[in-house]
Amino acid sequence: MLAGAGVVPAQPAPAASSGIYSCVDARGRTLTSDRPIADCSDREQRELSPSGSVRRKIEPTYTARELAEREDRERQAQLQAARLIEERRRERALLIRYPNATAHDRERAEALVQIDAVINAAKKRLGELAEERKKIDDELEFYKKDVSKAPDSLRRKLDDNGKSVAVQNRFIGDQEDEKRRVNARFDEERGRLKPLWAGNAPATTAR
Repeated sequence: MLAGAGVVPAQPAPAASSGIYSCVDARGRTLTSDRPIADCSDREQRELSPSGSVRRKIEPTYTARELAEREDRERQAQLQAARLIEERRRERALLIRYPNATAHDRERAEALVQIDAVINAAKKRLGELAEERKKIDDELEFYKKDVSKAPDSLRRKLDDNGKSVAVQNRFIGDQEDEKRRVNARFDEERGRLKPLWAGNAPATTAR
């Protein structure tokens, strides 16, 4: 027959080979299956090709709570990593600014000298106010039996003098607090810098 001459009957296409799933369960057993393994839903599974190579990895299936906890752990780890990076950056900047103890001591001394200069100026002003007060007291001596009879201008001088003294004393107290803050900052920096200086020190060759 001409119709069928040389014609090869059609063959069905071979079925696509499915993957093989493998994992190690909670009891340490290696499990395999032709589909995702339910007993390993909480852990990573591998999908293998027929040749045995890893086709893909399947992440564990998490509950909403587990997923939230995992995301929180990842977020905390990222924050910690960012803090460490920032801390290292600050340490490098600190080491550049203070390459040795001498440089650090010098800047501390300069900062304290500036504060002391301000305190000394305030103390000098207190001395001037004390002199003014002495003159006011001398003028008030005439009215010591009844200060209310002193002129308003003289009583205003007395009041202004007292307020100025209080202002200068508060200012000096604030500057003393600033000295303590400066010293505390330099002490804290010194503690951080000591190991950095030690690690940055050039090696010496023993003779």
